[in-house]
Amino acid sequence: MKPKIIFEDQDLLVLDKPAGMIVNRSDTTTGETTLQEWVEAKFKVQSSKFKVADKLGIENKNYEEQAKLNFITRAGIAHRLDKETSGIILIAKTLEAFINLQSQFKERKVQKTYLALVHGKIEPEAGEINVAVGRLPWNRKRFGVLSGGRESVTRYRVISNFKFQISNSQSEDLSFVELNPKTGRTHQIRVHLQYIKHPIFADPLYAGRKTSRNDRKLLPRIFLHASKISFFHPRTNALLNFESPLPEDLADFIARLNS
Repeated sequence: MKPKIIFEDQDLLVLDKPAGMIVNRSDTTTGETTLQEWVEAKFKVQSSKFKVADKLGIENKNYEEQAKLNFITRAGIAHRLDKETSGIILIAKTLEAFINLQSQFKERKVQKTYLALVHGKIEPEAGEINVAVGRLPWNRKRFGVLSGGRESVTRYRVISNFKFQISNSQSEDLSFVELNPKTGRTHQIRVHLQYIKHPIFADPLYAGRKTSRNDRKLLPRIFLHASKISFFHPRTNALLNFESPLPEDLADFIARLNS
């Protein structure tokens, strides 16, 4: 299991992350190869390919040191994807590029598109979900819609609908959806879709235990893919657009629904 390089230059790396690969190393990832370790091994973060400039022209020294620390400890990884989520992820190869990309995310200049298969028939077929999301006090591994949470906005558009035959006498509606998160909260898309009562197919955290268990007999990972991204090149300021097609397992599942 390894990511595919979509684009690379002296400043950044655009990768297509496979499902099942954890992005950041932590105390709980012992024995698993993370994207961070793959980047460190392939590009040697602290060597010539990943450079920390001596002079950045940043007035706030504390900010400079924190940015440098984040750059090194994250191996230049500018944002995250959940372990089971596949798709596009950005890696900065220099501290300057890392700071620039972080600023673009903060200022919402980075536009991301996800594809998901969800339970039920979403109506209306296009809209916006705007509810605050925060970590659940009673379960620190999960997030939810909370009055004290952070602003979270996701726009959606239904691409197609399916009638999924559960048995000879029972069927269920499914919706294939394009999603554009305008904010970048942890588990935002998953929580927002659960909130409107259309959880993602095979989501182990937010689809419900029984539903998720049945889903995962058919598809062993969440149907969520980071399919597109657009942002400004950190050096040239040119607008860049990248796309990742549905991986084979998800494309095959959609094909089965169409058959």
